[in-house]
Order: sequence, then structure tokens, then C-alpha cells
Amino acid sequence: MKEAVDRLTERLGGLVPRTALVLGSGLGGLVEEVTDPIRIPYADLPGFPQSGVTGHAGEIVAGRFSGQPVLMLAGRAHYYEHGDAAAMRPAIEVLWGLGIRQLILTNAAGSMHAEMPPGSVMLIEDHINFSGTNPLIGETGERRFVGMSEAYDRDLRDALEKAAASAGVTLHKGVYMWFSGPTFETPAEIRMARIMGADAVGMSTVPEVIFARYLGLKVAACSVITNLGAGMAAGELSHQETKDMAPLGGARLAAALRAYFHAAGAGG
Repeated sequence: MKEAVDRLTERLGGLVPRTALVLGSGLGGLVEEVTDPIRIPYADLPGFPQSGVTGHAGEIVAGRFSGQPVLMLAGRAHYYEHGDAAAMRPAIEVLWGLGIRQLILTNAAGSMHAEMPPGSVMLIEDHINFSGTNPLIGETGERRFVGMSEAYDRDLRDALEKAAASAGVTLHKGVYMWFSGPTFETPAEIRMARIMGADAVGMSTVPEVIFARYLGLKVAACSVITNLGAGMAAGELSHQETKDMAPLGGARLAAALRAYFHAAGAGG
């Protein structure tokens, strides 16, 4: 971690962001809005994960977004790629080592509700870890017993809600259920997820939230809805559908994020 932190600190040249974003499907284009961008491929940073999923660029882009210093992670590694729930641990540790204290995560997800259709955006209020694994398995000491009652920081959530409203973006709210992937859920699993209280399902984010909370970072997360859950609409689900639909909700979430950073700069 130290080598990666030192390398990044040198490349940042005095830029000191306190907020980082992990960009999921549909948000990759946000890096083009960063002014005076500093681009560092994950491959240049010791220990950083390599993503093998199309649409995940695999680079850090740092600079200013809506006038505020920020660090964006364009792409993530997923549990289903490596069988490792802690695949994003090195990246999050480096963020913490750099002085990042707020982490905003984004992802693509399937909706449990017809009234939250593809193209919608959902603010995650809580999650259900249905994967059967945890990125802290193997940790020792008392710190591993992390409380998750407020996994998603209330102040960050309130600020994102206000920003979305100011940008004219409808921001749904709900519970995200993490499935391991890479297969999509079955119709029976979607029915189960709805009974258990899930509003959206996906294959990422939760292990990143858990590890970020372990380090003491404040966390917020949003899902771009790319499809209705299996059995809720005609046809089979596909990754191509995710890639095709993600930019619709991604544009809405990008507008909310712009407003959030603008308000942060204005003291709002």
C-alpha cells in the first residue's frame, strides 16, 4: 500500500481530494468532466485490481469536478472475477492512505419494482449481503467486528437527495441485495429477494462498503437501474442490456453528482 500511496501522492502534485468515487457501469464518461485530469492506470499501481469486465476502464482519474478536488476510480474488480470478496481492498486501502474520508460508490442494478424502471437511479439506504462471503473473513483482532447499522452515512445520503432534487433528478431510495454473480438471478430468486425486502439486486458494491466502513470511511452509494428483475419482463437478461441501458440512468446520476459537488463547494 505504501508504494502505491507514495506513487499517487507524487502524481497528484499537491492535489488533496477528500472524496473518491467508484464509477460503475454507465458512469465511466464522468471522468471526461474532470478538469486538469491526472490519469493513472491501475496497472501502474502495486496491488491494484485489474477488471476484466467491459465498460470498466481500470484507471484513476484525479482533478477537479464541479470545482472540487476529487479522485475517481473508473472501474472495479468484482467477486465473480476472482472469487475474492476483498478484491477491491488494495484500492480502498490506498484511498484511505491518501487521506480520502468519503467514498461514493455507483453500480448497475436490477429493479424489483415496475415503478422503478430501467433508466432510474436508486440511493442505497441499506443492503443485504446474500453472497455468503465477506471481505473481512480472515481478519484478526477486535476491529473486524464492524457495526453496519449506519453503513450508508445519513448526512451524505441527505446531501445527495438535496442535490438530486436541485438537479431535477428523481432519486428512488431502497435496499440493495448483493448476489455473487456472474449469472443473473432466477425468477425465483427475484421473488425471494422482494420478500426479504430488497428493492434492487446487483453483483458489486457491498464488499467495498464493508471494507470502507472497516477503515472508518463515510460511505454513500447509488444504483443505476438497467433492467427489471428476472421474470418481471419478457426476454432473457444479458450483460449487453446492462451496457445499453446504463447510460440512461448514468446521465441522471451524473447530474445529481455534479449538483452534489457544486453544493459542497458552495458550503451547502
